Amino acid sequence: MADRRLQVFSTVARLLSFTKAAKVLHMTQPAVTFQIRQLEEYFNTRLFDRTHKGITLTKAGEIVKSYSDQIITHYSAMDNAVRQLTGDVQGLLVLGASTTIGEYVVPSLLGDYQAKYPDVSIRLQVTNTLGVVHMVENNQVDIGIVEGPVHNKNLVAYVCWNDELVAVMPNDHPLQDVKELTLSEFLQYPFITREEGSGTREVINKFLADQNLDLGDFNLIMELGSPESIKSAVVAGLGVSILSIATLEKERKLHSLSYRSLSPQITRPFSIIYQRQKFRVKTIEEFLEFNKSHGQWSNG
Repeated sequence: MADRRLQVFSTVARLLSFTKAAKVLHMTQPAVTFQIRQLEEYFNTRLFDRTHKGITLTKAGEIVKSYSDQIITHYSAMDNAVRQLTGDVQGLLVLGASTTIGEYVVPSLLGDYQAKYPDVSIRLQVTNTLGVVHMVENNQVDIGIVEGPVHNKNLVAYVCWNDELVAVMPNDHPLQDVKELTLSEFLQYPFITREEGSGTREVINKFLADQNLDLGDFNLIMELGSPESIKSAVVAGLGVSILSIATLEKERKLHSLSYRSLSPQITRPFSIIYQRQKFRVKTIEEFLEFNKSHGQWSNG
């Protein structure tokens, strides 16, 4: 395998942070520091300049980075070529998923993928859509799965599922049986929304903007960071919300709250994203093909 020290060095050099590199590599910071120290001892020179403002590459560090990137790329190409020949799929696959997808949609897909490829180790990092896009851009994850559109032209994005956002309210709410429930009518009630950076929030903002409206025009009382916290607040009678229908399977079975489609219906794509120029090893290729073969995902 490629020298672990070079892998650690390349990650630190890319992120210019021992702390961030440790998180990406799933190592402790002292372990990352030890690997870098070993490499510096091997070359008998410093590879990073360390100041109170952070770290920068030395001239020697820039040379090592240039060659280590090439070595890692060639190793990945060699590994992929052999596995293409043998049909062997194993190794590490690091995924990033936005909150709704990571908590409610992806687990069943990953279960099927793991059953087919038991030798692949999967790591899933869950944050909001903006955070996932940043992780893909910074090469912290191999593939991202996000809500809503992605505008970075350096990323490949394709739709893997179409989701519906529905009006969520306490049981026996006055709007529960309204036949044609509009967003403007719904937002007259105390409204609970996801935080800025959330794909759900972005879709709602765009839907309102298309009608020359803004969330500030309505009775916005609370911003919360997850669908679970929002559902709890709705059940407690604190307000109403708009959430992905994929998040409501448990509540549907328990009849703990009410939800219904809005008119016009609010839909959004769930998208697979990855770097356009990233070399794709066998585990990544197989995941992309596996996802396409599943077509529209199931949330149940």
